Amino acid sequence: MLCGRWRRARRPSEESPAPARVTAPLELPPSPDHTAPRPGSRALKKMGLTEDEDVHAMLRGSQLCKIRSHTWQKERLYRLQEDGLSVWFQRRFPHAPSRHIFLVQHIEAVRQGHQSEGLRRFGAAFPPARCLTITFRGRRKNLDLVARSAEEAQHWARGLDKLRVRLEAMSQWERLDHWIHFYLHRADSNQDSKMSFKEIKSLLCMVNVDVNDMYAYRLFKACDQSNDERLEGGEIEEFVRQLLKRPELEELFCQFSGEDRVLSTSELLEFLKAQGETGATLAHARQLIQTYELHETAKRHELMTLDGFMMYLLSPEGAALDPAHALVFQDMGQPLTHYFISSSHNTYLTDSQIGGLSSTEAYIRAFSQGCRCVELDCWEGPGGEPVIYHGHTLTSKILFRDVVQAVHDHAFERSPYPVILSLENHCGLEQQAVMAHHLRTILGDQLVTEVLGTQDPQELPSPEHLKGRVLVKGKKLPGSWGEDSRPVSDREEEEEEDGEAVGPAQHRAPSQAGPQAGQISPELSALAVYCCATRLQTLQPGPGPAQPCQVSSLSERKARKLLREAGNSFVRHNTRQLTRVYPLGLRVNSANYSPQEMWNVGCQLVALNFQTPGYEMDLNTGRFLVNGRCGYVLKPLCLRQPDTAFDPGRPGPPNTTLTIQPCPSPQVLSAQQLPKLNTEKPGSIVDPLVRVEIHGVPEDCAQQETSHVLNNGFNPRWGQTLQFLLRAPELALVRFVVEDYDTASPNDFVGQFTLPLSSLKQGYRHIHLLAKDGAPLSPATLFIHVCAQHS
Repeated sequence: MLCGRWRRARRPSEESPAPARVTAPLELPPSPDHTAPRPGSRALKKMGLTEDEDVHAMLRGSQLCKIRSHTWQKERLYRLQEDGLSVWFQRRFPHAPSRHIFLVQHIEAVRQGHQSEGLRRFGAAFPPARCLTITFRGRRKNLDLVARSAEEAQHWARGLDKLRVRLEAMSQWERLDHWIHFYLHRADSNQDSKMSFKEIKSLLCMVNVDVNDMYAYRLFKACDQSNDERLEGGEIEEFVRQLLKRPELEELFCQFSGEDRVLSTSELLEFLKAQGETGATLAHARQLIQTYELHETAKRHELMTLDGFMMYLLSPEGAALDPAHALVFQDMGQPLTHYFISSSHNTYLTDSQIGGLSSTEAYIRAFSQGCRCVELDCWEGPGGEPVIYHGHTLTSKILFRDVVQAVHDHAFERSPYPVILSLENHCGLEQQAVMAHHLRTILGDQLVTEVLGTQDPQELPSPEHLKGRVLVKGKKLPGSWGEDSRPVSDREEEEEEDGEAVGPAQHRAPSQAGPQAGQISPELSALAVYCCATRLQTLQPGPGPAQPCQVSSLSERKARKLLREAGNSFVRHNTRQLTRVYPLGLRVNSANYSPQEMWNVGCQLVALNFQTPGYEMDLNTGRFLVNGRCGYVLKPLCLRQPDTAFDPGRPGPPNTTLTIQPCPSPQVLSAQQLPKLNTEKPGSIVDPLVRVEIHGVPEDCAQQETSHVLNNGFNPRWGQTLQFLLRAPELALVRFVVEDYDTASPNDFVGQFTLPLSSLKQGYRHIHLLAKDGAPLSPATLFIHVCAQHS
């Protein structure tokens, strides 16, 4: 047996395992003096990169030319900071420290050569070997850079990739350790590696907690073993241990471990069963100990200490999202009509639809977010080349062929499942033929040009059968002609019906769009194989054979009218054919509508403005968070059966109770390391509250919130129970929101996380919060207890 049975949890060893959870630390401001960092920093040591040549070059810094246009090309100093997790950069005019950095965790990809729209347009004069592009998650623009030499460009490209790989391998505990030690370094005002009480108080403000001086001094003196009013070495480490204590986790641990303060395999199994872990066994308990226990002696004796218990609960296996659902776990062999499909509206835009920038990068970013249906607004362009933009507005124009090239290069980097190109065609016959030519020559074998030989004509093929393929959604000859003897665009049809047109961009005479406007060329028509755009005449199936290849496009207003007046008929229609829903043309600022009400009736292609953050995009991200984030989610059975009786307006009586609660022993609803909203104001501390929202059928939609906790974003606790009764849990999304309470104005957003109720695990769980643009806020978490009871 282990001698003494480990009466007290020790600090995690340097050899701790690293569960593969991908997050990174909070925003880390640069050192005030911006002096060259020491290459032997704690963070880089733990990442094993202190001797790496590329990292050393980044630590020294480089003069890199930032490219914005033909005329705006400025050299700026870029340097990796000592934390190894953020890059400081020079600006023409000094700004707040947080505006002089970007975080490695926010990098989506690093591309070398002329691999961005900006460098292709404005950097052609520079050799590709000296060029690199850094792309970011969220709304931050690409960073197009040119180094002074190919070797220097290689240092940055390879170095940033190495840092990103190391970040992905970090455990949550390691990220938390990096985070707190960075702020310790920053609070050490004279950089003497010793901490006075004044510096400790500064540290507490930096990490978002306001405690009274008496308590802070008592904690300070308890760690000041040398009694010299300074903490150093082991004293600082002890202070960190005390600061990062999780009393609620210790209470929970003691409840199952008893007096010996370790969990045996049988005790851990008891905890797993209390968690609702189906199929938990002693073998699984042993595997968890081997994976998450930090102390080798305990591991050899098949025991789990408090440190290992915390590592487990902070890992993906202890997260609110079922880790099995993070992979592709659903049947991908059903017809396309049986899936919700992640869809984008006005994909080419990076901002508003009146004067925003159009960019191929917007398509690449949408694909990186799992989008599988993108929109191309095609108009007559000069030189016989079609262009894409929001017609008759000040939005910029991009070439159709460049967008098709971006589809070829990037559509299947994140997901192997099919991509749908939704064409809004305003071109004449000649340029339509050019469009068809570009689609065939650039996409090649990716493009579906004929019906699959083994396909049942009564239904669409499955995502599995269409892996790696591109479908075109467009008009088909012989098409449905309007009363004016010409087919109109999908969006035009619905805006004419609903009276939603807001200007000439929606209604244009044939002469405005180019020769033979409104007619469909045979070349382009031939490419609409499985997605033939059709005006929706009725929700009832016709007397003839099934028409699974017909796709209707509806404005949000038209779709909302149908779901109110004929909910069940709309649901049944969506079991047979694809329906695309798009925002009203009146949303000139590219605002979004709630996608949930469209999912409630089984609409597959619920298109949103991906460039506009907000709760609507949070719901979209949450819906497609599961199934490997592949962009396809199997609809509930009630939305797939042709003769279904389901109507979201009349879902039936409640059958599920969801409880987010402080359990009788211990009471748990807490948060950890919430970010400061005003990083430039040291005394600004958040007053957090938690709101839980249910988004589902109308009778299930509800929200409840806790009270706020004053001046504590570091480790606030609430003792409140939030309970919801649900009628259609299979459609429900749960959104956890943290806000900073304000008495005089609306609360400020802090972070959120959204996921399907069906993927929310029961028991004690951590929720890893996201920023408004979807970037991780690590190490910020919520700790909750979830109980879902089905009647």
